[in-house]
Amino acid sequence: ARKIASFHKHVDFDVWTWILLVVVPRCSFLMQEVGEVLMVETEDRRRRKIGLVIAGMVGGAAVAITAAAAPFVLPAMRKICLPYVPATQEQVGNVFKLLQGRTGTLVDLGSGDGRIVIAAAKQGFQAVGYELNPWLVWYSRLSAIRHGVYGKARFYRKDLFRANFAELDNIVIFGVPQLMPLLEEKLSRELQRSARVVACRFSFPTWLPAQTIEAGVDSVWSYEAKDIVMRYLWED
Repeated sequence: ARKIASFHKHVDFDVWTWILLVVVPRCSFLMQEVGEVLMVETEDRRRRKIGLVIAGMVGGAAVAITAAAAPFVLPAMRKICLPYVPATQEQVGNVFKLLQGRTGTLVDLGSGDGRIVIAAAKQGFQAVGYELNPWLVWYSRLSAIRHGVYGKARFYRKDLFRANFAELDNIVIFGVPQLMPLLEEKLSRELQRSARVVACRFSFPTWLPAQTIEAGVDSVWSYEAKDIVMRYLWED
């Protein structure tokens, strides 16, 4: 019995010794490895989340830039477009020198930021601006409020080739060379005899101007519809 008890004690001691010397260190090592794996997985998840957030921010920024740029880019993709180039103070002044003594309606074709229309409203014209870029249309409307001519200066998003010029008294156009022949033909058909057309930067190809102010890029030409209409009917 003593031998058996001694054997059991010896075995218990060996088992606990084995547990303390082998199993516990091994478990600690395994727990350390598991911890390291969990830390790596946590770091990977964190990086994936950061990546998704960055991708979302970049995608959102791209959408915002596209939405903001589209109104400026899409008109330029048309066959003929009027680029947005703000009129100088000298150009605005030259336009109204050739409109001196005129009254009634005035339309600016490709009105941009609305400065011609606002200046016309201040001088008593019933002023309207046609512009394809919606951002510029809204900017012009806000500018009209700021200048105290809201209701007198009106702005519309409109293609000038879909507009009707039959009842207008005064027309202003800051054109480009490829536009002027087509616009010349349309106006020749639609203008009332009392109308006046003022072209800025580029003149009409075949019309003879009644008045001209030569000033380089700020040059302007005025045309009387009665001369244009008579010539158009004669050529027909």
